[in-house]
Amino acid sequence: MPVSAPAPDSTAVPRSATSGAPLLQVAELSVTHDGATVATPASVSFTVERGEVVLLLGPSGAGKSTLTLALNGLIPHAVPADVQGRVVVGGVDTADATVAELSRHVAMVFQDPDAQLVTGTVLDEVAFGPENLRLPVAEVLARSEQALRRVGLWERRHENPDRLSGGGRQRLAIAAALAMGSPLLVLDEPTANLDPTGIEEVYAALADLAAAGDHAIVLVEHNLDAAMAVVDRVVVLDAEGRLVADGGVDEVLRARAEELAALGVWLPVATLAALRLRRAGYILEPVPLTPGELHDALAPHPAVGHDGPAPAPAPSTRATAVQVTGLTLHRGRTEVLHDVSLTVPAGSFTAIVGANGAGKSSLLSAIAGVLRPPRGTVRLGDADVARVDQRMLPSRIGFVFQNPEHQFVAHTVFDEVAHGLRRQRLDETEVRARTMDLLARFGLAGHAEQHPFLLSGGQKRRLSVGTALVAGAPVLALDEPTFGQDRARADELLRLLADLRDDGVTVIVVTHDMQLVSEYADRVTVMAGGRVIAVGATADVLDDRALIERAGLRLSPLRQVLAGLTQHPALVRATRLADLPGGGP
Repeated sequence: MPVSAPAPDSTAVPRSATSGAPLLQVAELSVTHDGATVATPASVSFTVERGEVVLLLGPSGAGKSTLTLALNGLIPHAVPADVQGRVVVGGVDTADATVAELSRHVAMVFQDPDAQLVTGTVLDEVAFGPENLRLPVAEVLARSEQALRRVGLWERRHENPDRLSGGGRQRLAIAAALAMGSPLLVLDEPTANLDPTGIEEVYAALADLAAAGDHAIVLVEHNLDAAMAVVDRVVVLDAEGRLVADGGVDEVLRARAEELAALGVWLPVATLAALRLRRAGYILEPVPLTPGELHDALAPHPAVGHDGPAPAPAPSTRATAVQVTGLTLHRGRTEVLHDVSLTVPAGSFTAIVGANGAGKSSLLSAIAGVLRPPRGTVRLGDADVARVDQRMLPSRIGFVFQNPEHQFVAHTVFDEVAHGLRRQRLDETEVRARTMDLLARFGLAGHAEQHPFLLSGGQKRRLSVGTALVAGAPVLALDEPTFGQDRARADELLRLLADLRDDGVTVIVVTHDMQLVSEYADRVTVMAGGRVIAVGATADVLDDRALIERAGLRLSPLRQVLAGLTQHPALVRATRLADLPGGGP
């Protein structure tokens, strides 16, 4: 059954606040970016009351991030776009106010905290916004102290933000937003670049805000396993950017989980597991949303016959694809990798995991030849990376940056992919055919003539992976490849990587997503403090609770559910959703 859309609210939005007006009113909002032919979001209407935490869901490209940028006037005042409909925050129409004026009513926290931190101390960072409002010094200091205490950073107010963890820097970004006095806080993927500890820190701060009831929060998030603790309402867009659901958590996520899964939006891992188990005969009503709920629902449930999980594919031992020996690497004056040695078998799917600052991205960059180490060697097959002509490296290893924009060089999506093929001096007819085939494979054919920077976050990620794939390198190295992806596209991308692994391509992935590791990786490398502390088969590594905790990680949500369910021996052995009976998403 298709998801039914609530009727749009066509009532005119008043230009001034009334006593009963919601804090945020979005009325028939459509946004068409320069160069785009269709609007995303498309004629969306909803309201947000003070004290609410609203989760905005939708597939990649639905217009979630675009919608958030329209809430504080960055669209259209800073980012050119055609805007139809109205957005009113705190009684102020965003069309009639500057971004600076709107900052008193709505504050933004972006995916990457480093992109919005500009000063040398934690206190200065939080004071920066109120100072620019020309508030009295006493009020600036009072606001700064209150905001820092609220996120647990007051005692570290004199430190440089660079000394904070990833979660600490994101909490600092939230404090800077709070100090503006803005009643509406908008967060776009606030935990996308964080390790499990950082995610917990951010959601603890958001939970405190939600409990206080004096702010409204609009949240775009793919990590729903963390978000469930604070969300009380859900707004869902479909792939065309249309509003298809708006209601409470039970009304939308529990009652319509099957429909949302079919739309391709992220759901909590516990919910995806429950949907499979229900199809296998387990009675799980209402649908669980958290590992604890699913664990408690299964505990008294009689076991259902099942042969147990299928074995994960064994890594190839035909040869060594990557050999790292005695690698030491500095960033500035800081040594970030310490005498690292690592062997990656050809044809394996290897995940590199660890807390923020463990050295994962640095190691991946060194393997790909992006960073040249002062000591140690990296070999790709029989070639020393340090001696390979930089122009030839893409034919030996495809590298996908954590931030896709860092690798775009062309002015259209088509030319971005075609660039790698043209460097191989292929016939233009073959270049066009192979480029369009890859774009279709990644759901980007309709954006061929669009500028890469105008794509959504998820679309940029798919494009960056496509440009790495097109050269046909035997090794692919990817830094957080599912960042910004909806569930359907993430699964599609990871299945593609798994198929490439089965065809002999060596896949190396840096990720914080422990469920991704469980689902797809056959080998895991665990890092801490710039050193490799464990390497082994995925099941062996992830079953070592002490190791996982020592690395600052957490068990995957599915392992959290199934741990200790001795009355379900087949389920206890499962590490992947695919290991569960029932099939489906």
